[in-house]
Amino acid sequence: MNYFGSFIIFWVLVALVTFIYLFYVDAPYGRHIRKGWGKNISARIGWVVMESPCVILMMVYAWLMRDQLQLLHLIFLIFWLIHYVHRSFIYPFVIDMTNPKMPISIAVSAFFFNIVNVNVQAIGIFYFTEYAQNWVTNPIFYFGTLIFFTGMFINIRSDYLIVSLRKNNGPGYHIPNKFMHKYISAPNYFGEIIEWIGWAVLTWSISGLVFALWTIANLFPRALAHHRWYLNKFSDYPKNRKAIIPGII
Repeated sequence: MNYFGSFIIFWVLVALVTFIYLFYVDAPYGRHIRKGWGKNISARIGWVVMESPCVILMMVYAWLMRDQLQLLHLIFLIFWLIHYVHRSFIYPFVIDMTNPKMPISIAVSAFFFNIVNVNVQAIGIFYFTEYAQNWVTNPIFYFGTLIFFTGMFINIRSDYLIVSLRKNNGPGYHIPNKFMHKYISAPNYFGEIIEWIGWAVLTWSISGLVFALWTIANLFPRALAHHRWYLNKFSDYPKNRKAIIPGII
């Protein structure tokens, strides 16, 4: 087994530990922010700092490996950048942040996670994964692309409905009741999980699968925390609404 394969095993184990840990400790940002996690910075700056490596570092990798990249790799790169340019440089300045601060510790930890993840994705997909010349015509690629953009739509649509809710009803938190918010408390997280499962399918790679597992490890417990928060915050919150999987959990 090469060093990359060994690291992948280690990284999956870290994801498992993180998954278990987050059932007991709610990451202290957004509605879950609280004292005891060190100094805070602007949440907008924090978002840009922690997400921007996904754009910058992936572009660096693409430039360094430009002579061996296929058209398929460029398609992967475009899909990746569509998500992360929005997440890094648009989303932080569009949303109305009820809690405008974020612990530096959260921004730093997410920054380093994204650096590791970009390395895993770029090295695994651009270097270690071999693709047939006709992969872009393979039904698996089409299916994964459909899943990816469906998840992205659910994610972004859910976020912007919250933005609209605050513009119409004033700052602070309100009960959302449109789109998938009617069924689950965290449709944005549901959408992002679907999106990166799609990435795993369309890239058909261990790296993509590991990122999907990490997304579940991070967002599934947080969705449950969101659900508990809504139930505690609003006495009239719909009792039949689930946390992250419609009709199930």
